[in-house]
Amino acid sequence: MQKQLNPKFISFILLCSISIAAIESCSQKENKTAEKGKYIIPDSLLKITEIDTVQTCQLVNAIALTGSVDFNQDHQVNIYPMVSGNIQDVKVQLGDYVTAGQTLAVVKSSEMATYSNNLIVAQTNVTTTKKQLDAAKDLFSSGLASQLDVTNAQANYDQAVAQLQLVNRILKINGNNTQGDYIIKAPISGFIVQKNITNSTSIRADNGNNIFTISDLKDVWIQANVYESNISKVHLGDQVNVTTLSYPDRVFKGKVDKILNVLDPTNKVMKVRIILSNEDYALKPQMFVSVTVVNKENKQAICIPSKALIFDHSQYYVLLYNGKGNADITPVKVLSMVGDKTYLESGVKVGDIIVGSQALLIYDALNN
Repeated sequence: MQKQLNPKFISFILLCSISIAAIESCSQKENKTAEKGKYIIPDSLLKITEIDTVQTCQLVNAIALTGSVDFNQDHQVNIYPMVSGNIQDVKVQLGDYVTAGQTLAVVKSSEMATYSNNLIVAQTNVTTTKKQLDAAKDLFSSGLASQLDVTNAQANYDQAVAQLQLVNRILKINGNNTQGDYIIKAPISGFIVQKNITNSTSIRADNGNNIFTISDLKDVWIQANVYESNISKVHLGDQVNVTTLSYPDRVFKGKVDKILNVLDPTNKVMKVRIILSNEDYALKPQMFVSVTVVNKENKQAICIPSKALIFDHSQYYVLLYNGKGNADITPVKVLSMVGDKTYLESGVKVGDIIVGSQALLIYDALNN
């Protein structure tokens, strides 16, 4: 007689079989998901992606400073009134470019009229004393005058000539105009950066205020602020990169030309001066600038292109490239970033292959 199986046992066997099948199915799905989740960089993206090698470079530190554009005071001239009088004709306005010798304004001056009169008197004295000297010499040769008479006539003539030379020098210093006008002329070529007079303004020679200021803006000064914590890191001759809000994609390069070894008592900063060429007049006085001081140190450090660096969740990363479109996310520790180079303390070693461009795009794909 055939033995009948217990229904409970059969149910248990079926349950176990179903469970095993479900586990195997899940395992296969997980394996398939894992295989699908491994991101491989497509060939189309690889063609436009740069692959770089980690190298060692001379370590460069960069210090960020703030500052402003200033006039080059070595190429700046303040014009003061040489005589008293009334301004009659102002020919230039603030911001105008002028050339050396160009007339800026005309001043009607009683002093200039006096100088013109003195010139006429001096010229007359020279003419008169010259005739007296010639007459004394003729009389002396005829025996009708003594040598003393000739000597006195010669002295009078020499004094008259000296007086004429003095009057001419004074007149030349004051514009050499004999019509009673004082002509204000530009001593150098440049821009009118200050203008303190208008038509009909009365001026005085003993007034300490300048009437014009001309500056040649082909060179400008950058006055940068160095806080106490960074004073030891800034040196004479250090290379600097200067950027502005007006030209965010343009970098002006220069050197630290002078260090003012005193602190401003108000903001507790030390000033450093940078001279920049400004042939196209892009940099304007009082323009705000950001200054990066580049300081090379006598030691080596691991370096990579800055565009290979990724910052996410308060951590820097690079993508190690393993070939065949495979890349791994690797955290790194940054020493400094200067322009297109980043210096690393740890995370990669010399010779490692990294993704040098499109890094953020590939990083997002790997994370997702």
